Amino acid sequence: MTAPQVLETSVHTSITVDAPIERAFNVFTEGIGTWWPPGHHLIEAELAEMVFEPFAGGRVYDRGVDGSECCWARVLVFEPPSRVVISWDINLSWKVESDHSKTSEVEVRFSAEGPDRTHVELEHRNLDRHGEGWEQMRDAVGSPNGWSLVPFAEVLARS
Repeated sequence: MTAPQVLETSVHTSITVDAPIERAFNVFTEGIGTWWPPGHHLIEAELAEMVFEPFAGGRVYDRGVDGSECCWARVLVFEPPSRVVISWDINLSWKVESDHSKTSEVEVRFSAEGPDRTHVELEHRNLDRHGEGWEQMRDAVGSPNGWSLVPFAEVLARS
């Protein structure tokens, strides 16, 4: 695994996992709730589940035990098993951003390195779209508590 690299307006990280490409893609997307850090949610209610709608135009959202929902991303590109792009509809105050011109994008690419090994590359880009002070978002998602793919790899290793 590589540590996140912070570039001007983007953050890059990657990891190689011992899993077939289809499985890695499915766990990253539809299985997002199995590896996403439990404290990284915007929903006010206790979290019941994370939902990743597996199609372009779908949503990524948290559902609370009370039935409430918090949609924090849109699925922009869905190309299983090699690529997915979602919006990052979260503002600098860590609230949902409804103005899509002020949101960034997360692209994840999956490359088979054999039948049971996959290289995963994540790029969180266009962070400057978040407006004045965008560097704080770049620094947050580029930190050790930001885009770490280690929990994702750990889930794949356990199952």
